[in-house]
Amino acid sequence: MDEGDIVMLDGVAVTSRARTWLDLASIFGVEDLVVIADDLVSEHNRNFGPAREAKVPLGELRAYIASKSRVPGLGRCRKALALVRVGVDSPPESRLRMMLQRAGLPEFHPNYPICDASGYPRIWTDLGCPEFRTCVEYEGTHHLSPEQQASDHDRDYTTSSLLWHQAKINKTDMKRGEAHVVGKVSRMLRRGGWEQDAA
Repeated sequence: MDEGDIVMLDGVAVTSRARTWLDLASIFGVEDLVVIADDLVSEHNRNFGPAREAKVPLGELRAYIASKSRVPGLGRCRKALALVRVGVDSPPESRLRMMLQRAGLPEFHPNYPICDASGYPRIWTDLGCPEFRTCVEYEGTHHLSPEQQASDHDRDYTTSSLLWHQAKINKTDMKRGEAHVVGKVSRMLRRGGWEQDAA
């Protein structure tokens, strides 16, 4: 272990976040490593709410892994890094994005802004595919509250008025499996002009 792998936390010596992620690669598979790293590198500065700073910037994490050799799990980390994206807000969003990617769908970008004619971001989608004006929203249990449902209704109206096609995915959809989820998203992509045979 290198000197930079150890940091002090409240007076206690612990492994750094990057080193801990590398160590976890000997236990977890690639998808779990992507979920963890998506959280580490997540940052955004939207036109609402507080800005989010990365715990470990993606460039820093890449450089750290590139500096290592002969460490158990290193190969998994390298594979995971190719799938990590900045801007993810939750583990289900990470798993959903990877599910769509495995199915060969067009690339979806986390925290993608849908802008009006002036260029002002009106909606920040969980996952957005600008090429086919399609977005995917993962709806957790907090979307069941009356207040959130009212907000979601306004969001849905704005999304539609800006001529984007939206697929809503929830926990039940994920439990029904990849084919079900991919089918729902594919239908929206086709509305945006995507031809599946061309993928």
